[in-house]
Amino acid sequence: MSSFLPTEQRLTVTRQRYPAFPRDPAVLIRLIRHIYKRVHDDANAMLRPYGINHPEYNLLMMLYGTEGNTMHPTELADAAGEKLANITRLTNELADKGLIARNASDEDRRKVALTLTDDGVALIESFLPDVCALLEEQVEGIAQRDIAQLERLLKKFLDRLDRRESV
Repeated sequence: MSSFLPTEQRLTVTRQRYPAFPRDPAVLIRLIRHIYKRVHDDANAMLRPYGINHPEYNLLMMLYGTEGNTMHPTELADAAGEKLANITRLTNELADKGLIARNASDEDRRKVALTLTDDGVALIESFLPDVCALLEEQVEGIAQRDIAQLERLLKKFLDRLDRRESV
């Protein structure tokens, strides 16, 4: 049985009770939520032996993918889609583990710059083979053209949400 079948059944009941309820958008949003949860859980399980969790991994990868391995907390929050308070908590944990360092910004000494440490880079490079394998496993059996189409559609959806948010 599909893990999404109970959700579809609940949507059917909801539409019987409230016929104007928009099934297609609700299915899309709920599918995204279900997929996020599975990806998050898979990542946490894979990352556990490395001593980090999925949110910490995301921040480390944001820094790793940035020239100089350095970002300001606000930039990191925007890139990760996290609230600044959560970034503070997560970066405190990463700093306590010795994976990032806080320094005064080169542009403005009142600002904080978050930078990967050598230990942070080493940790990332140690788990990247497992991350790559997990990512490949998660899309296994989906044709490359379908992956490209899904990427295009999800970017279109995100762009629409961003435009709506800026109004």
